[in-house]
Amino acid sequence: MTTPFLCVLIAFVLIYVPRIPLSVAMARQPGGFDNKNPRAQQAALEGMGARARGAHYNGLEAFPPFAAAVFVAHLAGAADHRASILAIAFVVARTLYIGAYLADLDYLRSAIWGIGLLCTVALFCLPWLA
Repeated sequence: MTTPFLCVLIAFVLIYVPRIPLSVAMARQPGGFDNKNPRAQQAALEGMGARARGAHYNGLEAFPPFAAAVFVAHLAGAADHRASILAIAFVVARTLYIGAYLADLDYLRSAIWGIGLLCTVALFCLPWLA
């Protein structure tokens, strides 16, 4: 497995990391975890629980373009070394993004999100730069 493909797996796992504090926040609400209507319960969360939900949802949004970019770079024969650097940078950015989101560091979070987006765009463009 190439490094970029390993990064796709890691990025997929990172989607679910914020589910841990999200589930804890849901369980701490009056009545506990509402498995019959979890989305309504999540929508009512505030503070850390709401931020964890946002980080989780953003991971779901960021993953498909990143995974597609890795596949496009690979199938188009882009330089594996450059693709590896960009894929690792994306994973690092997503990891930092989750931390910044949970810590309520909105400006830092947005800057880190931008880095991840640039990595994805660069992966798409990598075949033309070779």
